Amino acid sequence: MASATRDPSNGEGVEFIHEDDGSITAKDIETGVASFGETKAEALRMLAEAIELHEGGGEPVTEEDLEEWGLEDTEPGDEDLPEFMQ
Repeated sequence: MASATRDPSNGEGVEFIHEDDGSITAKDIETGVASFGETKAEALRMLAEAIELHEGGGEPVTEEDLEEWGLEDTEPGDEDLPEFMQ
């Protein structure tokens, strides 16, 4: 069972959640954005990046990026739902 190390009642700050697998989740209380890492420092670095992207930072994904990563450009709803979701 995961456990938190901060009281989020004031609506700001970062809550650290120690996961059962040993990883640590850092959650920004104000935005609800969360990320994780093996240490608090790594979780905070990943959280900072996630918040930047959440707020519109970063570069858009291009066709070349998708090709490099071996992914296909699909729109939501382009594929059939898996059987268990039908």
